[in-house]
Amino acid sequence: MTPSQSLRIVVIAPDSLVPDSTDEHEVEQAERSRLLRISLLENGYNIIAVLPTDTFLGERIAQLQPDMIVVDAESAARDALEHVVMATRDARRPIVLFTNDEDTTHVKDAVAAGVSAYIVAGLAPDRIRPILDVAMARFQHEQQLRRELADARSELQERKVIDRAKGLLMQRQGLSEKEAYEKLRKTAMDRGLKLGDVAQRILDVADLLA
Repeated sequence: MTPSQSLRIVVIAPDSLVPDSTDEHEVEQAERSRLLRISLLENGYNIIAVLPTDTFLGERIAQLQPDMIVVDAESAARDALEHVVMATRDARRPIVLFTNDEDTTHVKDAVAAGVSAYIVAGLAPDRIRPILDVAMARFQHEQQLRRELADARSELQERKVIDRAKGLLMQRQGLSEKEAYEKLRKTAMDRGLKLGDVAQRILDVADLLA
């Protein structure tokens, strides 16, 4: 199985997949959406659902758990993006938007909101795979950066808690900084706890006795 075949994609498409034949705009939009799905399938991607941008979008995406979301949007690109971004805010996924709307004034906002690729007039079949590959790589890189940032913040917060607990021991038990740290470390080892957890418990008890 190739990477593209294992990638589970949800396509967010216009509501008018079966257009009014008398409305040229709807017909053109539906045909464009059809060509996008055909290009994805020809490139070996697994389309697990085609969904409209309605109030149930978030619930459906949560149920389907796709690996990537491909948005087919035209002039209403901003509205479509708002729906998709809201639907994925609790579980981020790579989002690729294809549009023929040449107004790119909101591209910056779209990328900031979590869109991995914003493609204008990019429906050529030979462009699909590299676009999605780059979007996935970019998303994974950004997720790694987010994890590293979260870890750094957590580590900083833990250090602050440990420093406060050391200060409390130094003040109340007349210990040096080294002695206070060693006492924290020994307690953590004896009880099989993390150093930060022991420090937090000391602070919690101190607050109760204050």
